[in-house]
Amino acid sequence: MENAQKTLNRRRVLKGALATWLTAGSTPFAIGREKPVLRVLGTHVTLQEAIRQQAEQDLGIRIKFEPGGSAIVLQKASMNPSGFDLYEQWSNSINVLWRANAIQAIDKRKLTYWDEINNLTKTGKVTADAKIGAGDAPHKIINVQEDGTLSDKHTNNISFLPYVHNVDSFGYLSEEVPADLDVNNESWGWLLDSRYSGKVGIVNDPTIGLFDLALAAQAKGFMRFENIGAITHAELDKLFGLLIELKQLQHFSGFWTSVPESVHFMRSKRVLIESMFSPAVSDLNGQNIPVKFAAPREGYRGWHGVMCLSSATHGRVKDVAYEYMNWWLSGWPGAFIARQGYYISNPQRSKPLLSQSEWDYWYEGKPASEALSGPDGKVSVQPGQQRSGGSYEDRFSHVAVWNTVMPTYEYSLQKWYEFITS
Repeated sequence: MENAQKTLNRRRVLKGALATWLTAGSTPFAIGREKPVLRVLGTHVTLQEAIRQQAEQDLGIRIKFEPGGSAIVLQKASMNPSGFDLYEQWSNSINVLWRANAIQAIDKRKLTYWDEINNLTKTGKVTADAKIGAGDAPHKIINVQEDGTLSDKHTNNISFLPYVHNVDSFGYLSEEVPADLDVNNESWGWLLDSRYSGKVGIVNDPTIGLFDLALAAQAKGFMRFENIGAITHAELDKLFGLLIELKQLQHFSGFWTSVPESVHFMRSKRVLIESMFSPAVSDLNGQNIPVKFAAPREGYRGWHGVMCLSSATHGRVKDVAYEYMNWWLSGWPGAFIARQGYYISNPQRSKPLLSQSEWDYWYEGKPASEALSGPDGKVSVQPGQQRSGGSYEDRFSHVAVWNTVMPTYEYSLQKWYEFITS
């Protein structure tokens, strides 16, 4: 009996030693099997090579990014959930994906930093007196109810991970502003101003570009909307009648589908003013092209990044997807995207990874105390320059409308494509 016990103990020691040797210097996923590949579908805004490489290094997994234009990737995701594991875009895609059963609920109890996420997606306000804005404010569509609907009533299941977000407007070449336009009183109406005719670019996305143009039409006094977040059929008819007429008069120079294309439009001076996203402004400023990102007096168009879990993702890959989602809120990614003008949902975790001057400029809205570089290492902010719209709280207190899928979504798609092809 004693010899048998000694043999059993010796086997246990050998088994433990073998396990230690096999796992030394490797991740659990590397033991006897290939590392999983996480497929992420989204736009160029967040699907950047530097982010992919850092995530692979930190997580010990393989990641495949598939970036594209916002309308194209939304169509791909809604039609083929098995073609991706995680989807990154904006909150206006949630209703489309949810109705198509393309995404599954995320268990927020598996999100390491959930308690650190601020109130923008929990209550709709970053400050008590903030204006929520019309349309699909993210807090209205994040919580998954027992009956499968989405609402602002808190549950343990959510439709998306809240991570990057920002307010958008338009950008313009500061050296090419018509003399009688006041740069201290910027307005969405500039997009439809005849003084820019032939030099205007618009984002080709019916849930984004539509609102840029609706805000512009309203700012110019061409029409009024009862609720700009839920434009009616009759209002769409009137709006697009006006826009098609302007297009036929060659008011618009082009419609871009990706951030790189918007950069090309402005760099080549094909346009002097256009719908823009913050990374494009940062990129152009880094090339010493003086583009200013407007703070329209009517308020911003707000958007919130959403990271969604495919309804076809299960098993080990699903576990890896949660690791990737948690990584995004772990600090480094938030600091990285701050340098292109984007915010993260738990900014205090990224704050130690930003210099004081970076934090003051990007989050506090203070003048830059030194030259600041963008994610590509090129200087994008000069000393003394101040971010348009002010601090994080100021900017998100003035959202006019959120990127939205309206009740008239199908009809608005029809009208949008009539406009684009007219």
